[in-house]
Amino acid sequence: MRLPSTKASSPLMCALLASIALGTLGGGVALAETLTLYSAQHEQMVNQITDAFTKQTGIKVRTRFGEAPEIASQIVQEGKASPADIYFTENSPELVLLDGKNLLSPVDATTLADMPSRYNAETGHWLGVLVRENVLAFNPSMIAADKLPVSLLDLARPAWKGRVAIAPADADFLPLVEAIVKLKNRATALAWLKALKVNAQVFDDDEAVVAAVDRGAVATGIINNYYWARLHQEKGAATKSEIHHFAGGDVGALINVSGAAVLKTSKHQAASQKFLAFLISKPIQTMLGSGNVDFEYPLAKGVKANPILKPFDQLQPPAISIKDLGDDQDAALLLREAGLL
Repeated sequence: MRLPSTKASSPLMCALLASIALGTLGGGVALAETLTLYSAQHEQMVNQITDAFTKQTGIKVRTRFGEAPEIASQIVQEGKASPADIYFTENSPELVLLDGKNLLSPVDATTLADMPSRYNAETGHWLGVLVRENVLAFNPSMIAADKLPVSLLDLARPAWKGRVAIAPADADFLPLVEAIVKLKNRATALAWLKALKVNAQVFDDDEAVVAAVDRGAVATGIINNYYWARLHQEKGAATKSEIHHFAGGDVGALINVSGAAVLKTSKHQAASQKFLAFLISKPIQTMLGSGNVDFEYPLAKGVKANPILKPFDQLQPPAISIKDLGDDQDAALLLREAGLL
């Protein structure tokens, strides 16, 4: 889930960071504040953002990293005593959970208005920043492209026994399960998971799944697009795998939203709101879209995604809202019931 090492930045990214450092993106005012950011996003990307934010505003950012459910649970347990000012995560359900527990402050209206409303909370208490697509990684030496499943649900068929990899303990898997519940029903989701229990090779996370597919240990694997793009960025022509995009609104093409929120208990409300506005500013969104660190789709209007990604307007996700995805609680129960957790 986190990037473990540093990599060379693109010239454009360097130029943007230099511009930010010089304060040419809105003028900075040094403030003797330190924000505490609880993050379930990729570490290298977050460090780029927080460094740029401090250079522009003078506001320091102290960051704690972890898995999304773990961090959200920590915030709930800490309650009013939480030192967290901001929560930034790569899936929406944990934000829905915190919103449901009345732990989030309203996002500034001007910030919300700058982003597509369908990726923001209906309550206005958290903000969509980036999105990713679920895909199926496959190894062409083990399976031809025309033999790939039409639907993600097809992977439950006996023909797929031993030919698919999954990472059910990875937080990215939970929204996919919840989407099946909403688009089909709970019984269908449970039956699919029980079939995967038989058919699938299980790995710790999406990164391990795509690596297994690429080296030929398994024919296909369910991942977020980010992980294959990152692998391909590192290996170039030596990449042995490809990705299959589910089409026609299939649940396998679910879009996941990376979002951020300010905690209601934050003692630095204004500075925290400034950080949220910074996240969706055009320079930062451009940096994320054009660089070789993050491979998600920027949501700011007019900002292009990394060209390694399939154009966003060509994706065919299912018709499901962020609200429909819920808070992952039932998905986790289903995974346990199926014996995958």
